[in-house]
Amino acid sequence: MTIARRHRPVAAVAALPMYDLPELREANDQLWSAIARRLKARGVRAPTRLSRDEPLEDVWRNPDLLLAQTCGYPLAKQLKGAVRVLATPRYRAAGCDGALHRSAILVRAEDPAANLADLRGQRCALNDPASNTGMNLLRAEIAPLAGGERFFRSVVLTGAHVASAQAVIDGDADVAAVDCVTWAHIQRHRPTLAEGLRVLAWTAATPGLPLIASAALPASVHATTLAVLDEVATDPALRSARQALLLDGFDLLPAAHYRAVVHLEDLARGLAYPKLH
Repeated sequence: MTIARRHRPVAAVAALPMYDLPELREANDQLWSAIARRLKARGVRAPTRLSRDEPLEDVWRNPDLLLAQTCGYPLAKQLKGAVRVLATPRYRAAGCDGALHRSAILVRAEDPAANLADLRGQRCALNDPASNTGMNLLRAEIAPLAGGERFFRSVVLTGAHVASAQAVIDGDADVAAVDCVTWAHIQRHRPTLAEGLRVLAWTAATPGLPLIASAALPASVHATTLAVLDEVATDPALRSARQALLLDGFDLLPAAHYRAVVHLEDLARGLAYPKLH
């Protein structure tokens, strides 16, 4: 007698948390609705709504994760083996180069600093210690200047790029590194905030924020999701949503490309500056 194997239900979780400002949630919901509808039509169980309440670490490590966006730093440092990189979005924003992106190093508009060296002894706003764009890229720029010593007077954790920009405006910090796509959205949707800031410098570029899925899902589900992403990238009905998100399509970057993130960390460590401080 042949016993039928019961397969674990797949694809219970999806999240697009990295560029999900209140002004962008409708566009993200429209994009996800189109993705989910196509996946269901192909027999893939897909959640109706994006997850917005779970801690990101739990979302990224969920064995039923169908699709989520993550940061390159946790991908390279913490999620190896747990997820598969599906695609890397391309965005139409200053500082982006195809699927590569960088951070804008922001100071107040009236700040007299002329270069990064002038930031010594200032206060830094940091969205998250595990952020590539908020911490790792900035650390790589400061390391050659620090001489193995403390560079900033203090580092304050804010929890988000927009909050870091606001901390600079409010005078709670003097500088913050904000990824170029978030900076573009701030300029579009928070003009008063943007007008009070200026870009002092741009960081080096690394691969942008990848779309990932659980490595525990079948390869066929990964392939189906990739096919659907290809469709929504050109669907005329989603043009306004893509424009709102500054989304220009998806590239297939091998996961190995994200080693560039660790390479910058290694460079900073080699210069005796392992921690942004």
